[in-house]
Amino acid sequence: MNYRETFILLKNLFNQVQDVIPIPDSKLNFINLNFQSNNSYILPGASVYNCNKHNKVFYEKHHLDNKVYFRNSHESLKTEDCDIIENRNFRYTILKNKDNKKTKDYILLYHGLNEKYWTKYLPWAKKLVELTGKAVILFPIAFHMSRAPAEWSKPKIMQLISEKRKEHFTSIVDSTFANAAISARIQMLPQRFFWSGLQTYYDTVQLVNEIRNGNNPHIDENSDVGIFAYSIGSFLAEILLMTNHENMFDKTKLFIFCGGPTIDRMYPVSKYILDSDANIALYSFFIEHLENEFKNDERLSHFFNEDHSAGKYFKSMLCYQKMKDLRERRFMQLKNQISAIALKKDEVIPPIEVLNVLQGDYRENPIKVSIYDLPFKYNHISPFPNNSDITDEVDYYFNKIFEIASAHLG
Repeated sequence: MNYRETFILLKNLFNQVQDVIPIPDSKLNFINLNFQSNNSYILPGASVYNCNKHNKVFYEKHHLDNKVYFRNSHESLKTEDCDIIENRNFRYTILKNKDNKKTKDYILLYHGLNEKYWTKYLPWAKKLVELTGKAVILFPIAFHMSRAPAEWSKPKIMQLISEKRKEHFTSIVDSTFANAAISARIQMLPQRFFWSGLQTYYDTVQLVNEIRNGNNPHIDENSDVGIFAYSIGSFLAEILLMTNHENMFDKTKLFIFCGGPTIDRMYPVSKYILDSDANIALYSFFIEHLENEFKNDERLSHFFNEDHSAGKYFKSMLCYQKMKDLRERRFMQLKNQISAIALKKDEVIPPIEVLNVLQGDYRENPIKVSIYDLPFKYNHISPFPNNSDITDEVDYYFNKIFEIASAHLG
């Protein structure tokens, strides 16, 4: 089957309700497993927080209801983050061979920002399994995919939110039903970007530990983990490797596709990702005023300090010109573990910024970064279009890119 046929087949086949879904004319199964996050305690919404590592207590309450555009929002956007059940208890998917043996070695696949469905990634995962023989785990970022309330994906509800945002913020650009939920939530409380990312970081550590402890029925406890990361998923993956929690990712190979830069060198304003006012709020908080925000948020400041490595490396990936020595020194140490492909016409993740961050201003870091300009109309959201008139071209470059990724991931 070509890419388009595979995409259509898997799109119609995939769900996260059935425990096992055989793929016809294939040796592979989708397997859906339950996951209960132990890390939602760090999310906004509580009044008291504890840092057990440093025996510190923080008192915090963000009064979101004081904001006009929050009061007028749909009820599904008013639930405190720490109370959103879907984000704590959810399903993740493993794609592996149909035999009942535990797979030796696996690849975590991370998606992009504001993703609600795994559809785009299903052919990617299938190709990675076929080329590497490893299992692929589709693991969702907090408040994305199956980790979000269903209302956030309902066009009629989200269109009303978008219309209210346009009414309240008259200069807003690219506000749509597709990005209304994430844009409203980010603008209300930009800290969410850090806390939800940190929860996903800890959830990944939890997942890897569960596998190492022999608690996954489909993956061998002695397996090595690799990562295929796309877009904002690359940001999370970079921090995982940079931090290397308890040497968990000592041998992990990371392949980055359409991702890699610092936050200030990404351009996510899109009807599919963030609207302009949400992006301004995010940039203002994390790039322009972060040090001042620390004065008003003791817990946030604490988790960004030297004693919390994930926060320290997160901070180093916010602004290209800040903490550059730390960031470039760490990437030099990871030079044999990371490889990347960027697309020339990607306006969300410009290739030059991927080169700048991974290789440095003077290209002294030998991390391999390849740049492709595909001979058909593509963009960041849709690198491999499903148009029937370009099937052969899409097949060729899809196979080429995933052969390179698979060679790196082993």
